[in-house]
Amino acid sequence: MNKLSKEKKEQILMVSAGTLAALALVWFFLISPENVSVDKKKNDVAKLQRQLNDMTEAINKADATADELNKDIAALTQAESDMASNDPNAWAYDLIRHFKENYKVDIAVNGGTSIGDVDLIPNFPYRQLKVSVSGTAYYHDLGEFIAAFENTYPHIRLTNLSIDPVGGVGDSSEKLSFRMDITALVKSNTPQS
Repeated sequence: MNKLSKEKKEQILMVSAGTLAALALVWFFLISPENVSVDKKKNDVAKLQRQLNDMTEAINKADATADELNKDIAALTQAESDMASNDPNAWAYDLIRHFKENYKVDIAVNGGTSIGDVDLIPNFPYRQLKVSVSGTAYYHDLGEFIAAFENTYPHIRLTNLSIDPVGGVGDSSEKLSFRMDITALVKSNTPQS
């Protein structure tokens, strides 16, 4: 390279500088924007792939979800099977009559029943039935009856319980007189009374 003339050396330097400048321009104006575009497309493809995987997973779980829904519907139907329906007065009378057979409790329905909106939870999909009952029993027998009743019927609560002594002579002196309200959930399509 020493034998090259000064003009040739300058021409080689100019061509080299021009080539580097041209390469830099090609890099900054053509290759770099394409790299950005490729990276953006890779991110878009990855995002779409995640969405596709989520959709595929949801489709694969559809049968299991449908089975779970059917089980829940069956459980709800079973839970609703002993709820008040049709004639609430007859339902309340029959429920109490059949349940008290296994307990030493004298109990009777006082008057009619009333159906209204649930007063504990707003916008609840069921309605509420209230029945006033009264009777007599020994303390232990009444406790057994109340515990068994509420454990047997999870959608029914015994409320406003008041207990007073009967005040008789002999065995009846130990008996208690009680009054309480039976509050039960009612299927929404039951007519009001």
